[in-house]
Amino acid sequence: EKAIAAIEKGATGFLQTTAAAKLRQLTIDMDLGSADRDILSAFLSTGSSDRYAPQSGQIIGILKQMLDTMKKDLSDLTAAEEEAIKNFEELSAAKTKEVEANGAAIEAKTERKGKVGLTIVALKEELDDTEKSLADDKKFLADLDKNCATK
Repeated sequence: EKAIAAIEKGATGFLQTTAAAKLRQLTIDMDLGSADRDILSAFLSTGSSDRYAPQSGQIIGILKQMLDTMKKDLSDLTAAEEEAIKNFEELSAAKTKEVEANGAAIEAKTERKGKVGLTIVALKEELDDTEKSLADDKKFLADLDKNCATK
């Protein structure tokens, strides 16, 4: 914008400014037609803007077109970035909920595992007690059979 305003006003010494240096870089980086690039290059290589007589306004037109293109590109990129940020935030929120749900599931399963472990220990003790009781009952039965046989 500064470059366009300076050229429209016919400012002398424009080509020595940082705006001109940026403009030179843009003519290299931007997607321009070869005719437009040649016109801009010729203008920027004249050495000083007071020798340039903008009879047709081509330079200003090209610069305005470049500015419009850059503004549109900036707008598109900004919109794309905002959409990406929105998508990231949505994904992040979904993943946070997923992590919380998985954490709750892990806690529930850990608790269930602990209860099952206690139940297994209790059943093993009960089995051991039952086996001892069976052995005692068999011994008692054997003694009873022996006592009955002797009577």
